[in-house]
Amino acid sequence: MKRRQFFLAASVGVAAIAGSSLIPQLGKANAQSSGGLSIKYLGHSCFVFEGDGQEVMVNPFRKIGCTAGYAAPQVDVDLVMISSRLFDEGYVEGLPGDPRILFQPGVYDLGAQQIQGIRTDHDRLRGRRFGVNVAWSWIQGGVKVLHLGGAAAPITVEQKILMGTPDVLIVPVSGGPKAYTPEEAIAAINTLNPKIVIPTQYRTAASDEATCPVEELDAFLAAVGGMQVKQGGNQLSLSAGNLPQSGPVIQVMNYA
Repeated sequence: MKRRQFFLAASVGVAAIAGSSLIPQLGKANAQSSGGLSIKYLGHSCFVFEGDGQEVMVNPFRKIGCTAGYAAPQVDVDLVMISSRLFDEGYVEGLPGDPRILFQPGVYDLGAQQIQGIRTDHDRLRGRRFGVNVAWSWIQGGVKVLHLGGAAAPITVEQKILMGTPDVLIVPVSGGPKAYTPEEAIAAINTLNPKIVIPTQYRTAASDEATCPVEELDAFLAAVGGMQVKQGGNQLSLSAGNLPQSGPVIQVMNYA
C-alpha cells in the first residue's frame, strides 16, 4: 500500500514538474562514482544502470506472462523510469527504498543531468490499443543511452531529432501487438545508427509460453545480416573510450 501511495504522489509531482522541467539532484551517498557506465540486465526490458554516483532502473515488471520466470527486480535505486503502466514494463509495487519515478514524456533536469522522455505509440494503431510508450534518453557515465521501451510504431522524423544518435540502443525485437518485429527493429536500428544494440522483450525459458505470444531471440538474430553479434552475461561495463569504433554491434545479454 505504501508503494502504491508513493506512485500516485510521484505521478502528481512529475506531472506538475513536467511543465517546469526541474526535479532535484539525485544520488546516493554510498553510490560509487565512476567515469563509466555499468549495465545490469534483469530480464525482459528491465535494466539497472550505474554511473556518475547514481543507480537508475528502467521498466521493472510483475512476474506474469513473458516475465513469469524472472526474478523480481527488487533493487534499491535512486530513480525508476517506466515506459508504460503495463505489468511487463511499469510495475513499481513493492520496490525497495524510495526512488523517484518518471513515467510521462518530457524533459527532466536532474542537477547536471538531463533525461528526455519521448512519446511514441505502443502499437501499430496509433496507440488506440495500448496507448503511449515512453522512450527514455539520457547520458550516464559518459555514455548516451536510448531505451525504446515497448515501441511498435516506426520512428518519425520528429522523434529521431529528439532521440539523436545513441551510443547504446535498447530495442524490443519480438513482435506481437506491442513491440517491434525483428524487421521493424532493424529499421529502427538503421534510423538511429547506434554503436551498441541490446535486444529485449523476446520469449525466453523464463517466459510462460502459453501467455507470451512473442518470438524468441533467434528470429531477430537471423534478420541482422552482417552486423556483429556478441554474446555476454547479465552485466556490461562501458565507457566513452571503449565503445565500438564502428557499429552497430548487437550485444546479447543474459538475464540475472
